[in-house]
Amino acid sequence: MLRLRVQPRASRDEIVGWQAGVLRLRVTAPPVEGEANRAVAALLARVLGVAPSRIHVVRGARGREKLVEIVGLGGDHVRSRLASLSAHPGPTPGSRTPLQ
Repeated sequence: MLRLRVQPRASRDEIVGWQAGVLRLRVTAPPVEGEANRAVAALLARVLGVAPSRIHVVRGARGREKLVEIVGLGGDHVRSRLASLSAHPGPTPGSRTPLQ
């Protein structure tokens, strides 16, 4: 399980980092009819190298604070993958590039 704090309607999709044990994310999608949740799943899937269908919002589907499950990956494995991303400076991995 992974605790998230999501900011919808951001200027880009990105992982901000860890704050008090919660992973902070920004997504461009609005919090309407599950669009932000789908954007969160797509961002995490891209960063973690899994299919978006393997990411489930367990709690907080209608709020900014979420608890998500990544099927097939343990919590320690997810945290180690995310930690390895933050160890490399430069653009945030998983940031969305503009659509053409």
